[in-house]
Amino acid sequence: MGVYDHKKQATLPVRCKIVTVSDTRTYETDKSGQIIHEQLQQADIIVAAYEIVKDDVFAIRQAVQITEQVDVILINGGTGFTKRDVTIEAIQPLLEKEMVGFGELFRFLSYEQIGSAAMLSRALAGSMNNMMVFCMPGSTNAVRLAMEKLILPEIRHLVWELCRQ
Repeated sequence: MGVYDHKKQATLPVRCKIVTVSDTRTYETDKSGQIIHEQLQQADIIVAAYEIVKDDVFAIRQAVQITEQVDVILINGGTGFTKRDVTIEAIQPLLEKEMVGFGELFRFLSYEQIGSAAMLSRALAGSMNNMMVFCMPGSTNAVRLAMEKLILPEIRHLVWELCRQ
């Protein structure tokens, strides 16, 4: 069975949680979180929760230790190289399987848009506790790129794969 056959079988509803990592954004000013929310709704994907947390390892980990049933956690922010950027340090140790292709493809596509600065992104994805987790940069352009080119085309397929076991 090929990838296209798998995608045809991926018809289960998908429930997502959006997590914005920022010391300064609010629900009113979080444009990247709003973009993710809008794109999920347009794709008929359920937004089960949305949260803004500080750039803090404990706060980020607490945000992914959720009680509501979700299939995908979409994190934006905290993936750069400043001292405050700790999303990857918070999430990577929790992953059971890392999907290295996500980061590689994101940086490749980003390079086409912004040049060599793309290598500063530490975009990451993987699975934990039967959920997919995506860590994207916090810029609106980066979120649009990741959602449109990588996440939305595969989200149902990935959830189906995780459910197959």
